[in-house]
Amino acid sequence: MLHALFLVPLLPFAGFVILAFAGRRLSHTGVAVVGAGSVGLAALVAIAVSIDFIANPPAGHAVDQVLWTWLSVAGLKVQVALYLDPLAVCFILIITCVGFLIHLYSVEHMAEDDGYARFFTYMNLFVGFMLVLVLADNLLLLYLGWEGVGLCSYLLIGFWFKHWYNGYAARKAFVVTRIGDTALIVGLFLLFTQLGTLQIQPLMARATAAWPQGSAVAVAAALLLLGGAVGKSAQLPLQTWLPDAMAGPSPVSALIHAATMVTAGVYLIARTNVLFDLAPAARTTVAVIGAATLLYAGVSALFQVDLKRILAYSTVSQVGYMFLALGVGAWSAGVFMFITHAFFKALLFLSAGVVIDALEDEHDIFKMGGLRTRLPFAFWTFLIGAAALAALPIVTAGFYSKDLIIDRALQSTEGGVWLWLAALAGSLLTGLYAFRAVFVVFFGEARSDPRLDFRAGWAVRLPLYVLAALAVIGGLIDIPRGWAHLQKLDDFLAPVLPAAPLRHGGLAGALWTTFLPGIVAVAGIGLAWLLYQRRRQEVAEADTSPAARYFLGGWGFDVLYRYVFEVPYLWFAHVCRDDPFDVPVAGIARLTRAGWRGLSATQNGLVRSYVFVIGLGVVVGVLLVVLR
Repeated sequence: MLHALFLVPLLPFAGFVILAFAGRRLSHTGVAVVGAGSVGLAALVAIAVSIDFIANPPAGHAVDQVLWTWLSVAGLKVQVALYLDPLAVCFILIITCVGFLIHLYSVEHMAEDDGYARFFTYMNLFVGFMLVLVLADNLLLLYLGWEGVGLCSYLLIGFWFKHWYNGYAARKAFVVTRIGDTALIVGLFLLFTQLGTLQIQPLMARATAAWPQGSAVAVAAALLLLGGAVGKSAQLPLQTWLPDAMAGPSPVSALIHAATMVTAGVYLIARTNVLFDLAPAARTTVAVIGAATLLYAGVSALFQVDLKRILAYSTVSQVGYMFLALGVGAWSAGVFMFITHAFFKALLFLSAGVVIDALEDEHDIFKMGGLRTRLPFAFWTFLIGAAALAALPIVTAGFYSKDLIIDRALQSTEGGVWLWLAALAGSLLTGLYAFRAVFVVFFGEARSDPRLDFRAGWAVRLPLYVLAALAVIGGLIDIPRGWAHLQKLDDFLAPVLPAAPLRHGGLAGALWTTFLPGIVAVAGIGLAWLLYQRRRQEVAEADTSPAARYFLGGWGFDVLYRYVFEVPYLWFAHVCRDDPFDVPVAGIARLTRAGWRGLSATQNGLVRSYVFVIGLGVVVGVLLVVLR
């Protein structure tokens, strides 16, 4: 089945083409079959390809499928080629399988929307570009997928474009991520000029041969790639776009946060791990950014009142854990977190979508309450997702992945006590804000009732049940080594991702540090119960103190960026509005307007004038022929 690899990205693109050209003429059922079916077929092909890859490992643990030559000029030869190795296997399975569940949910969730066909057109394109990104065997093709998911995020975040705020949120996402994308493309230029290729595997080999560890060029290239990753994965300081991205429909939020765009930066760093190993300063920067982001977003989530914005900040925080893992050299731990996070974050967003839909688009958690008995299936699925997010010990997938990262933050020779403490503090905050949402939304006095005609069919329920099961058992693919000899994911990724170098003795070797992450997670949940359930009357409304408003607004980053970047730019543009460089451009515009006025004057509605001009034209034409 390995020869069918090209079908994995091709099928979503085929769905996009069909819907783009024939979507308006198809029935709702036809749109659903093409939109969800194309991604479902891609998932089946991805599963079959992955099983064949695992059962019959190819030489070198990788398959390179060349489709055609894209361009060949001045020593640069770029092919449209797909590269499958253990890392790519993990990503295509999550993108297609979780992506299909989100598409299936959307079949019913978006059924009454006027833009039904347009929605699935964009969603199919989104999945197709993300698959190109993770399967590309060269950085230029990866960049095509990278920009493709950026375009689709703009289209989907602003899907309901008739509301001004949605358009603003889409533009914000597009502009902020462009900053990181600019750093990434500069990094690609640097790598090509220095190493003469953009094929990822040869590039990594040449970098190892050409650059000693700590080389200034290696550090510069790694930092530029990190800039791209920070933008796409919404890490400090380019995190401001993601909370506003909640303007899109709930399935869009699930797809962006769980299976596609936000994890693109994690994939980029993991794929170029050789380069980051050559640049210890850049790798340390990855860890520091991850640790700072997980704390920043954890505190911000704790003060949000919009249910989806709580989940948005939780994504920023959890991706911070992935960056922390990559930064301390625990590459497989970062990928493990990506997998489990996809399960429980998709589950949380889709469950939140059910709640919001049932309450007629209500997002404020303090206008909810008592939904445990009114929406029982949404309650149980959201509860399982929140437990996995909070890393409830033993019984959730999130525990195994987060526990491993916290452990590696301390034990890795690239980690340290401060990174470990930041990870522990983030775990406490996660349990607190996750179960704050659970207790406020589903317990206590009901403040609003679900609409009477609300019914969730099998297309909504089935994805939630499947994701709930995965959020519980998904962590069993990599149990801690001290507990059992079951590290299937770690062993599978070993050929492409090196193991983290570990220190022994001291605090890293203390037995109590093994159990501390689980204790902290439970403490966060317990604190949430104490504050938002037992003392519920005291927190019946949102905190309106100055500190709460500050954290609610994301620590004032938007205001800071407005006055540091936007206001000076607008002032400069206003000052330069009449500079001499505008004269030629303005002159062309004036000539164009004058020509338009002259031509429009000839359209006066007088038939005799038209006949006269036609006759005059015939005479002039005849004279030109005769006199020639």
